[in-house]
Amino acid sequence: MKFELLKSEKVFQGRAFSIQRDTMRTPSGRETYFDIIGHYGSVVLIPIDAEGNILFVRQYRHAAQTELLELPAGTLDGPNEPRLECAERELREETGYGAKKMLALGDFFLVPGYSTELMSVYLATELYEDALDPDEDEFLALEKFPVGQALSMAETGKIPDAKTLAALLMARSHLSVYLK
Repeated sequence: MKFELLKSEKVFQGRAFSIQRDTMRTPSGRETYFDIIGHYGSVVLIPIDAEGNILFVRQYRHAAQTELLELPAGTLDGPNEPRLECAERELREETGYGAKKMLALGDFFLVPGYSTELMSVYLATELYEDALDPDEDEFLALEKFPVGQALSMAETGKIPDAKTLAALLMARSHLSVYLK
């Protein structure tokens, strides 16, 4: 299938993303448009402490109008920030811990129907205290769950956050050593 880009116009530039409208010619020859959210990309972390607990953060998400239990995550500071550096920073900001080992598990598009955001997943182990101040708009509560309980919560719909669910699925083969 061949789509042809006819025109691209930026209609909004925000702090974390932009919106562009792309006019396209479809394979059937029809003209249509797509509104695309341009995003630098992001990371999500699966931090596991020495006791075999996964560290989560609970935070209010205004778009969802509720607090959500999520894995720590964050946005790249710009298009050139290395993903590992972002992951290390976000882990320290959101959990107060650094990690001696960071294993890259892979990437996924968060919502490819309308966003360019590519999210990278890291398994963070051998944690040590190394806090950074959180972002000014972040109010997080740290919560810990044994790996088995965290996976059960994900499988039974108790974690409605897509990035958390995708990251846990990607990490599943690495998590079996923590199951009791």
